[in-house]
Amino acid sequence: MLPQLVEALNALQTDYQFVLVPTSIPRRFRDFEQGRVDMAIFENPDWGWKEIPHTNVDMGLEDAEIFVAQREPNRDQSFFADLTGKRLAVFSGYHYAFANFNPDPKYMAEHFNATLTYSHDSNLLMVARGRADIALVTRSYLSDFMVRNADMAGQFLVSERIDQVYHHYALLRPKAPISGEAFSALLKRLRDNGQMLKIFEPYRIDVMATP
Repeated sequence: MLPQLVEALNALQTDYQFVLVPTSIPRRFRDFEQGRVDMAIFENPDWGWKEIPHTNVDMGLEDAEIFVAQREPNRDQSFFADLTGKRLAVFSGYHYAFANFNPDPKYMAEHFNATLTYSHDSNLLMVARGRADIALVTRSYLSDFMVRNADMAGQFLVSERIDQVYHHYALLRPKAPISGEAFSALLKRLRDNGQMLKIFEPYRIDVMATP
């Protein structure tokens, strides 16, 4: 989604050039503070950013974290009601509501029998192979995974229970070459011309009418 958004932003205007910069979940804070990146996208101010100076831009996008298990006879939605004793596959560094938003790997392993990885694909495959009982993934990622692995779609039971709803923001450095107002205006133009819906609707990310 991000490459598509960057392409749409660059095609929209010539005042700014948006470029993707690789980082990692733990390193992104330092990269942001040191000016290696000017903007962090699909973020939330509550995810460890409170002590780091930044400007929030509401992107008007919502996703959700959901639970996925292996489909088995007589297994239904009640399977997701209690996580006690179940083996979880989660993404390292993510803040989960069920864990009181504590991403510490030791805490996750000790309190929730969690295996932490850096791959949603790996977590879903762990469930498919019986190495985990439940994986947590974003609704958008699961939609993409099902398209790429249509032969596996019938293996999974997807929860109606939502761990949390993600309301996405872009975070800008105080000295970024684009202001929050200017970036918000660009997003509004993409929303008005239908590009936002075209990019995000296939991934089941809700594009809000107004940010």
